[in-house]
Amino acid sequence: MNFQKNPLASGIHLVGVPIGTARDITLRALDVLASADVLAAEDTRSLRRLMDIHAIPLEGRRIFTLHDHSAASVAETLVEKAQAGASVAYASEAGMPLIADPGFELTRAAGAAGVRVYCAPGPSAVVTALALGGLPTDAFYFGGFLPNAKAARSAALEAVRDLQATLVFYESPKRLGAMLADAALVL
Repeated sequence: MNFQKNPLASGIHLVGVPIGTARDITLRALDVLASADVLAAEDTRSLRRLMDIHAIPLEGRRIFTLHDHSAASVAETLVEKAQAGASVAYASEAGMPLIADPGFELTRAAGAAGVRVYCAPGPSAVVTALALGGLPTDAFYFGGFLPNAKAARSAALEAVRDLQATLVFYESPKRLGAMLADAALVL
């Protein structure tokens, strides 16, 4: 399948990528990945694998790594490239950029520099969990990742205990049991 290689506007293009199944990507996201002048990703291996699956060549483009430890310096570089007229595509490791993802620093830097930010939306684990969870979806609170330490995690749960909403948190499979035990006690 050939994707449209259309010129993109200069700026930062956020690209939603599949949570698990490579085919759960939008055609627009594939077009952005094929057309961007510069690529950036939370995990370059994941993006390379996704591009290989969908036969999108790098064509000499480097993929910049944007993660929690590199966010400030890489964000500055990417914003400078956008200011110089480049289209920059940023993809998280899975799901939508900025949702429990270091891309927030990139969009903050872009906004401060007057660089436009665009979005090719895609899957979100939060919305998927709500759709499949069987709990009310009219009001929900997304708490991201809870702290690792038991006391801090319990305090964070305590802070949202009285919310009249479905509570959604991300958690590592390794810590899920401890988190659920704390949630059962606090909530």
